[in-house]
Amino acid sequence: SGGPLLDSRGRLIGVNTVIYSPSGASSGVGFAIPSDTVRRVVNQIIRRGRVVRAGVGVHCAADQIARRMNVDGVIVLEVPPGSGAAAAGIKGVTRDPGTGAAVLGDVIVAVEGAGVTAVEDLLAKVETHDVGEVVRITVRRGGSGGREVDLKVRLTELKSRM
Repeated sequence: SGGPLLDSRGRLIGVNTVIYSPSGASSGVGFAIPSDTVRRVVNQIIRRGRVVRAGVGVHCAADQIARRMNVDGVIVLEVPPGSGAAAAGIKGVTRDPGTGAAVLGDVIVAVEGAGVTAVEDLLAKVETHDVGEVVRITVRRGGSGGREVDLKVRLTELKSRM
């Protein structure tokens, strides 16, 4: 573990991190960090002394909930005040005052025109941008039957949970 992962032409494509081996030998399923991720993270550590990750500024529902509701995209549960998403007008889930039922707000369906179907898609697309950058987020208002709206969102720094 820790060595380079090379393709058939000898080009670096990742850094090996761990091997899952039921037998305890050095054979099994290997896991590696892609070289693009390594390059980005190392450059940030050199420049800032830490890794800075950009985020839209929303709390999302788990993918299983979206699937159960037959919703394509990432359901926005909550939009914290002061976030880039709040400034752009992204809306989270609300409650119907009469029935108390949950009412869908926005569902994120694309970042910079590239489709988003799961939370991991959203994270992967946003991670290629820097804090402070403005990106185009496409949302579907009101769930599956709603209209799509493009919003410009200024990315903010994700705070570490550690």
